[in-house]
Amino acid sequence: MTPSDYGPFPFVPITERPRIVWPGGAGLAVWVITNIEFFPLTRALAGHPGYPKGNPPSVRPWAQRDYGNRVGVWRIMDALDEFGVPGTATVNADIWRHHPQILTAARERGWEFMGHNETNSVWLDTVPEDEQRAIIARCAATLEEAGGVRPTGWLGAGLAESWHTLDQLIDEGFTYVADWVNDDQPYLMDVGGRQIVSIPYSYEVNDSPVIQYRAQSIDEFELLIRRQFDVLHREGQEHGRVMAICLHPYIIGVPHRIDGLRRALDYIASHDGVWLANGRQIVEHYLSTLPR
Repeated sequence: MTPSDYGPFPFVPITERPRIVWPGGAGLAVWVITNIEFFPLTRALAGHPGYPKGNPPSVRPWAQRDYGNRVGVWRIMDALDEFGVPGTATVNADIWRHHPQILTAARERGWEFMGHNETNSVWLDTVPEDEQRAIIARCAATLEEAGGVRPTGWLGAGLAESWHTLDQLIDEGFTYVADWVNDDQPYLMDVGGRQIVSIPYSYEVNDSPVIQYRAQSIDEFELLIRRQFDVLHREGQEHGRVMAICLHPYIIGVPHRIDGLRRALDYIASHDGVWLANGRQIVEHYLSTLPR
């Protein structure tokens, strides 16, 4: 991707686009993304967001994240099962090496796996171009082994990219990316004459910034989900929208928060005109609507 002051796509306001309608006449596509992440004990973690990192092993912050994989993610799986919500997981490839039970259970549920680096301790904008390419290739191969199909979606650790990332994702067969949190609809990116789809992800409806950085309660996060849903559901009756609910097992998966997620999912599931889908399904339907 050539460096430029604006993105690799035209600026098209949402008021000037062809109308989108989701399967079954739905106006709103809702996808729930669980970030299944691995942090090696040998790398330092900050004790609190914004604090400096100490020396490894960073036992307490590391153990908090490990709780998400040992306990929290299983609560999320149960909640999505209860309300019939298809799962999409952004997966650090090292999870398959260290905690294969998680991905086996997700695969049995039909969850989609998206690439998400090998570990959340290494971001793509911090490594040389050749190493970044190798990371993406290894992630794709590992998740194909874990999930039985090659992944088509990507979310960078920290939503971080370099100028080379989109080219490398296309080279490895990825068809959509979730890093660009700038829209309520999918759209096409033009990367040197090749295309990749940007799907709406969210840094707002996301337990990490809301609870961990902004110190809001689970009741506030539940209300945020409901309010986001209400507006997008209303707007979607005229022009289809996408709503992402972005989760981290070590945050939402603790006992005093998980029922807030369940109540929010119950609220969404009680409405008509909603398509519960995974990322691949949303992108494939969007592409099918484009002029040929």
